[in-house]
Amino acid sequence: MSVFSTDILKNMDAYVPGEQPQDKSYIKLNTNEFPFEPSDKVKAVVTSEKAADLRLYSDPTCAVLKKAIAENYGLKAENVFCGNGSDEVLALSFLSFCKKEDTVVFPDISYGFYPVFASFFGLDYKEIPLKEDFSIDENDYLSDCGTVYIANPNAPTGLTLSTEQIEKILINNKNHIVVIDEAYCDFSDCTAIGLIKKYNNLLVVRTFSKSYALAGARIGFALGDSEIIADLEKAKYSFNPYNLNRLSIEIGAAAISDREYFEKTVAIIKENRQALTDGLIKLGFTVLPSGSNFVFAKKDGEDGEQLYLKLKENGILVRHFSKERIKDYLRITVGTKEQNDALLNALGRIVK
Repeated sequence: MSVFSTDILKNMDAYVPGEQPQDKSYIKLNTNEFPFEPSDKVKAVVTSEKAADLRLYSDPTCAVLKKAIAENYGLKAENVFCGNGSDEVLALSFLSFCKKEDTVVFPDISYGFYPVFASFFGLDYKEIPLKEDFSIDENDYLSDCGTVYIANPNAPTGLTLSTEQIEKILINNKNHIVVIDEAYCDFSDCTAIGLIKKYNNLLVVRTFSKSYALAGARIGFALGDSEIIADLEKAKYSFNPYNLNRLSIEIGAAAISDREYFEKTVAIIKENRQALTDGLIKLGFTVLPSGSNFVFAKKDGEDGEQLYLKLKENGILVRHFSKERIKDYLRITVGTKEQNDALLNALGRIVK
């Protein structure tokens, strides 16, 4: 730290992203990236003419992308906010809806950016422990004491809440926004989007990084009541009005319009997830039921960090977390069949 850094920066533990090593080629199953290329409709957008237009500012309203997203979910453009990845959307929601006199609440094992954002904005927060089976108890989130953040499916566990459980939380937090972070929801059967027209305190946050194979394009969005979307727009225009570049706006619209490719590739991931789960269980691993494009697994008697390091020596990256309760678990991204088989073969050699 420099002598000029603020107290907030000094006291904040920064978010640690997944490894992006440059030393050699790895099978990357550590950052939940999509293993397939973007659709042909997306590739058709990236032309030399479009590249030449990068000399011009992007549309700050993101009108083309908003229209495509709204049509996909049966909403209006006024119900859609677009951000530079879902991380920016989440950050602006902390800025817009978390009041200093309140307490932000979220699970103790969840997306690592929640406590970082709370600290960044100088907010009090409470981490609510997951149940013994790593599930979220909706009854822990009925106090209406502040903005609620829940990743559904949760990360890194992959477990989901039902729509009924989410609705119970919404009903009991009428004075605060409830943010449902659905980064992985396309790989499950549960979404809160159908509740948006019913509850004006619901904000659903999504991303193109996972199911649309556009992690490098940095496209996130939120869906909600027009008034809370307007609040996010005000925050954006006060901070970074041109937050999405020209290409990202267009390729996002192209990706979400290609339903056939989306449904085909997501179905493959679900099939591969089941095969990966079955393979891990055969090796003696405990695997939590996953509604995401990753699995969370451990093997009794095996040190999680050592498994992670040995896999890395074998050219395979997975994610390991040092938090005490989950330190023996590995979060493994669902890859192609070939990638998953390579992982299972390597683990078979290691644990044998």
